[in-house]
Amino acid sequence: MLGRLNYEALPFYSPIALGGAAVTLLGALAVVGILTWFKLWGWLWRNWLTTSDHKKIGIMYVVLALVMLLRGFADGIMMRFHQAAAVNGPGFLEGDHFQQVFSAHGSIMIFFMAMPFFTGLANYVVPLQIGARDVSFPFLNALSYWLTVAGAGLVLISLVIGKFSTAGWTGYPPYSLAQYNDGVGVDYWIWALFISGFGTTLSAINLMVTILRRRANNMLMMEMPVFTWTVFCACVIILIAFPALTAALALLASDRLFSTHFFTPGDGGNFMNFANMFWMWGHPEVYILVLPAFGVFSEVVTTFSSKKLFGYKTLVYATLVITVISTLVWVHHFFTMGASPKLNAVFGIATMVIGIPTGVKVFNWLFTMYRGRIRMHSTMYWTVGFMVLFVIGGMTGVLHAIPAVDFNLHNTTFLVAHFHNMIIPGVLFGYIAGYQYWFPKAFGFQLDERWGKRAFWGWFFGFCFAFLPLYALGMMGLPRRSSLIFDEDMRALLYVASGGAVLILLGIICLLVQLYVSIRNRNQLRDATGDPWDGRTLEWSIPSPAPSYNFARSPKVLGLDTWAEAKERNIDLYSGPYSSIEMPKSSPAGFIIGVAAFLLGFGVVFWMWWLAVISFAAIFIVVVSRMFNDHSEYEIDAAEVAWLDQQQRGEIAP
Repeated sequence: MLGRLNYEALPFYSPIALGGAAVTLLGALAVVGILTWFKLWGWLWRNWLTTSDHKKIGIMYVVLALVMLLRGFADGIMMRFHQAAAVNGPGFLEGDHFQQVFSAHGSIMIFFMAMPFFTGLANYVVPLQIGARDVSFPFLNALSYWLTVAGAGLVLISLVIGKFSTAGWTGYPPYSLAQYNDGVGVDYWIWALFISGFGTTLSAINLMVTILRRRANNMLMMEMPVFTWTVFCACVIILIAFPALTAALALLASDRLFSTHFFTPGDGGNFMNFANMFWMWGHPEVYILVLPAFGVFSEVVTTFSSKKLFGYKTLVYATLVITVISTLVWVHHFFTMGASPKLNAVFGIATMVIGIPTGVKVFNWLFTMYRGRIRMHSTMYWTVGFMVLFVIGGMTGVLHAIPAVDFNLHNTTFLVAHFHNMIIPGVLFGYIAGYQYWFPKAFGFQLDERWGKRAFWGWFFGFCFAFLPLYALGMMGLPRRSSLIFDEDMRALLYVASGGAVLILLGIICLLVQLYVSIRNRNQLRDATGDPWDGRTLEWSIPSPAPSYNFARSPKVLGLDTWAEAKERNIDLYSGPYSSIEMPKSSPAGFIIGVAAFLLGFGVVFWMWWLAVISFAAIFIVVVSRMFNDHSEYEIDAAEVAWLDQQQRGEIAP
């Protein structure tokens, strides 16, 4: 009945794993205890777990991302310390625990930190920027979120029951095949990614349709804010790239469960097919993550330089070019694995070419700042820090585009340094900037500035000390993912890298303190204007926090930077009559399907087929019952909308 679930699944194989499991369990119990003590279960259920409001779903995505950031960083700092301690020594991570840690770190940071962070910001901001009252498919939006949570839940529970994959975050066969890796770890990895991947794909469809169909009546595509453009392009890439990953995971699961031979060498399969399918998703994934961050930087630079974005059209065209070329460069991830020199040359050139539109964007931001009235808000710190570090990372990427160089540096820590050089400044700095930039719109008060800047310096110097030494170590020949190191000359640089990880930890602590201090001082930090930064786009034209229906009256669009134009020309964007508004009802269906998807994944991982069948049946029944629900909306009549709007704008007493 319990399949592969037995006493050996408990984490007694390592004191550190046991400690991690204990922290996870105690954290979960603490959350349950707090909710029970303060009698918040009903509030949580009505306002958050069953919500269809895109803003609340966006906030929940960001909360998920921050929680997983803590978990992923814990893995990262353990790796750094272990490697520093493992120079001519055993280190402290026993057995295959080091392999589990680096597999979990990569999987968590990409799939369950960066992706939810992007989706959360997009969910919250895009409808507000285009003058929409909601996304096109509110229920699908909630369902996407809960599928992502289900995947993250599988990764988290692997810390307590069973082990996580030891085959790396790429899961390459033959390491990930059952004959070489017969535990539950690879299955956890497959099903966590498989389930969350569906959520991501549905979310991309929803955002794309919203952008195409829900823009305010007279907003042209070339009048959309750059952040919305970048989200749109990222969604296009998701729809191209994610099916390849989903298919690769399904075939790998088939090889493991049903002994098929899609990727088994010697039995008619070819594991290079997995590498191709994985990187057809993997390299575009970098641009799925980085393009929205570029959008955030564009919004921050224009707002805090008090200028229009320099070369708006060229920046949009550069984004579109990146969207296309990003799907044509995946082979550069395995130049060393036997492709012909001509093929390597084609993909090497394509990899160099994609640097051109990216460079165009940097000049767009620099010229926007030139002669602008720059205010060095903390979000500008993240933006300028990104530009400095990202240029370094971009240049090392061009080195990898040269096959001859790549043959020497491939699979060394040089590659690790380059990858983090793109992802941390290029993605995470952008998302943190976006989190701090739009926080007042979500909660009605600003984040504390001093702690925001301290967090930036912790991350900036932490990154430099943690990852720049890895370039040198890679050129010295240190293979990535090494749990044992035998070259004494590498010790000093590994110590420096460990020190950098401590600085990043201080940066994370500053972010947490910033949130605590800001909530404590929320009355002093409260924003009564709805426009604390003198913003330029539509989201700053409505009160903070944004009302449930976003816009009481459909906004008039004056072109690019509508809100800035309206303020400059003293034009009222909301002069029309009030009308009734239809809003989506809350529904438990998304939450129930998410729980069932988690149980389905858990059942398949441990071969508890009865649990898998029951969970699948539950999903089917909920989906079918949802299809026959014709009363999924409610109406706010025009008089109530007028009263609520005037009250929020302070025109009448509450």
